[in-house]
Amino acid sequence: MKRISQLLLLCSALCSPAAYATPTPHTDEPSYRQDLLDLHKSLVDIPSLSGAEEDAALFLQKYLGEQNYAVELQPIPAGLHGGSNARYNVLAWPTAKKPSTANFKLLITSHIDVVPPYIPYKVSPSGPITSDTLISGRGSVDAKASAAAQLIALSSLVSSESISPEDIMLLFVVGEETSGIGMKEFSRRSHSTSFFRSDEKQYRFHSAIFGEPTENKLACGHKGITSGIIHSKGKAGHSGYPQLGKSANEVLVRSLHSILNTDLGSSERYGNTTVNIGVLEGGVAANVIPKSASAKLAIRVASGSQKEGHKDVIAKVEKILKETDGDALSSEWFGGYGPVKCECEVEGFETMVASYGTDVPNLEGEHKSYLYGPGTILVAHGDDEGLKVKDLEGAVEGYKKLILHVLGEQEEEEQGDL
Repeated sequence: MKRISQLLLLCSALCSPAAYATPTPHTDEPSYRQDLLDLHKSLVDIPSLSGAEEDAALFLQKYLGEQNYAVELQPIPAGLHGGSNARYNVLAWPTAKKPSTANFKLLITSHIDVVPPYIPYKVSPSGPITSDTLISGRGSVDAKASAAAQLIALSSLVSSESISPEDIMLLFVVGEETSGIGMKEFSRRSHSTSFFRSDEKQYRFHSAIFGEPTENKLACGHKGITSGIIHSKGKAGHSGYPQLGKSANEVLVRSLHSILNTDLGSSERYGNTTVNIGVLEGGVAANVIPKSASAKLAIRVASGSQKEGHKDVIAKVEKILKETDGDALSSEWFGGYGPVKCECEVEGFETMVASYGTDVPNLEGEHKSYLYGPGTILVAHGDDEGLKVKDLEGAVEGYKKLILHVLGEQEEEEQGDL
């Protein structure tokens, strides 16, 4: 009889409707989780390699319009990016109608382009979403995670009437991963009068929050960068008689060895200037003395000013080339900038310094810059790009806190000026 009673109790428990009910959400699950995950997935699902961002821009135009935002697409002229694909920056305001002013307290911005190759969206492990669920795919970190978290954070603050919508402008740009063409073009139109149409405005901002993967830490800045090509000239000949020729490869290698072993500049905040030899080319066969060779370099600049720091590094490299073999070696450089300082003294945030480049130096103007976002750059361009749900949700809370801090700080400054 006792055995029968136990079986009946077990059956009652298993057959109860509650046994098959959806698990109760975790108490720490934010109310916006589903909206955040849906938006993030929609963005990652859209292939938007640099140069082919049109679909992502059109999606944001539609999404923001449905959220009752005023939206404008800013076309990037084909002559500037050298391609035939339509490319648009997305400008938006959390108001039903585009504001008449061109001056805003805060710009919130990130980029919608990603590096190749396209990697599909994936959730693991399968099953119910928890804070430890891993979301992966190209752009899941860099930087569609930032864009999604920024939008959810802003919508939350606006709906709770914690901020004034008229203080904010949104900007999602193309081409950050390559030339920075999107932000440069937006900045050019906002600071030049020579190319303006009558409907374009010269936007001004007191502060700007840039979305990039910083592990939900506030970046105090990032290294600068310059890139270039070193060319080496030699004299072709038979490899059995090296004294009759001149190896362009040998001269190049000697110069690169010196560059790698020379202090090109350092600072307490940004560390050492580092050199990456990305591409090496030279020679035609193993038994032929190479006549020409070249090396493509990317140098992360850790010292000097934002405006001049890269020039100091270039000068040091060119001195090395001259001392190694001034007749055989030459170089060409493609601009750059020195270390970029960002605001990071905000209570409640851990801080870090980044070694990668961003659009921060591409936005001209006298504004304060903040750099913040979910995920780590260490996986951003890899096959394993991804982040956990709790990192994405943590960024929403971080952006909310940062937006409130920036606007509150400005209000204090304005009151102090009265």
